[in-house]
Amino acid sequence: MILILLVVDDQHQFICCPAEQLILIIISLLLFQTKQIEEVQSTSKATRVSAHTHIKGLGLDSTTGIASPVGSGLVGQEKAREACGLVVDLIRSRKMAGRALLLAGAPGTGKTALALGISQELGPKVPFCPMVGSEVFSSEVKKTEILMEHFRRAIGLRIRESKEVYEGEVTELTVEETEDPLGGYGRSISHVVITLKSTKGSKTLKLDPSIHDGLTKEGVSVGDVMYIEANSGAVKRVGRSDAYATEFDLEAEEYVPLPKGDVHKKKEVVQDVTLHDLDVANARPQGGKDVMSLMAAMGKSKKTEITEKLRTEINRVVNRYIDQGVAELIPGVLFIDEVHMLDIECFTYLNRSLESTLSPIVVFATNRGVCHIRGTDVLSPHGIPVDLLDRMLIIRTLPYNADEMVQILSLRATVENIEVEESALRLLSDIGARTSLRYAVQMLTPARIVAETCGRMAITEEDVKDVDTLFLDGKASGQMLAKSEGYMS
Repeated sequence: MILILLVVDDQHQFICCPAEQLILIIISLLLFQTKQIEEVQSTSKATRVSAHTHIKGLGLDSTTGIASPVGSGLVGQEKAREACGLVVDLIRSRKMAGRALLLAGAPGTGKTALALGISQELGPKVPFCPMVGSEVFSSEVKKTEILMEHFRRAIGLRIRESKEVYEGEVTELTVEETEDPLGGYGRSISHVVITLKSTKGSKTLKLDPSIHDGLTKEGVSVGDVMYIEANSGAVKRVGRSDAYATEFDLEAEEYVPLPKGDVHKKKEVVQDVTLHDLDVANARPQGGKDVMSLMAAMGKSKKTEITEKLRTEINRVVNRYIDQGVAELIPGVLFIDEVHMLDIECFTYLNRSLESTLSPIVVFATNRGVCHIRGTDVLSPHGIPVDLLDRMLIIRTLPYNADEMVQILSLRATVENIEVEESALRLLSDIGARTSLRYAVQMLTPARIVAETCGRMAITEEDVKDVDTLFLDGKASGQMLAKSEGYMS
């Protein structure tokens, strides 16, 4: 006999047992430890925080359209936000095509944030394509080609297609086999018998052997809810029937209710694509599977231009679908930041593109005043030709005051889960007024690290002063370089 001390929930107990039972107890304990289920923490909140993560919209009143001082992550700029709200209404009413919007203001006044606010107000179904003016310069593709590609990315097409489908819960799935017609010992599939059940009855179908591959690929079994397209034979598994929800205590299945109506029905399928998706799908060469075709495909460059002839043909097909009511055109938003980086060729091309029937709403942003148009010696406001400026609605953004900077810094601290004292926020806003708002926002994370090093959870005024002495802003660095010598000019 062996004496064993058991500790369960901080309670001690002695038991006596033979050596054989001791071995069985140890094995049971080891098996229990290996079968323990550990809860995995979700990583949905552990995403990266970007510069405009806090932007959720324009912060306008839904009835009056008046901007609140702080709303949807935006602070101040009430006039600019109200003007952007009018632009959103124009886009929704389909009366903004062929026009452009220019956001002009000093650096760090929220031009990109306003463009993202417009995107958030329009919703996820409206395409939003951002780009920077310097992206058009490439050694492989023409500048106008890159511009047209982004134009086509910003134009959405919602295709509504009515399909005949067989939808229901699988109650029977039988694979009928037959002798291999080529001889041998193997067997081949002659047909598949499947029974689908809905709320109005059930139907037994005899399927072609080719559909068996789709059933196997989707992992369809008895008790699953699925549908089969009558025309193409495509199989789609929707989920597990909710009648089997209590079959297991723990299961990684998505349970769906029993389909309503008849098994054989017409179902409307909505698909959202962009014109660029159609361009790429039709421009991809459909070569053969022989060795010469594979070698030719490998020899081609990965980045190729899409011809104007192909785009014209796609536009003709799209217009026919729109006239038939099968598709609906959704003009999106093309946001071009640092528009002064474009040259005169791009501006000339933009003039023609804005007049096209298939044109998105273009939003430009620049922080330049009167400067040269790139590629010329002509001075023009914002570095944009006057004839293109005539097509634009211009919105001006103003610098933030000290109180607005405090509110913006507080918002950023909340997004980044940083605790900041009120005095530290005031000091950061003073530093932002002296340098820039971007520099003040960048100081938040280093100040938190300094505070944690000192054993504090919240950032204090001393932490901000320590970080300010460690780093330089752009203006202070420029002044230091102007006074010092020894740097290469």
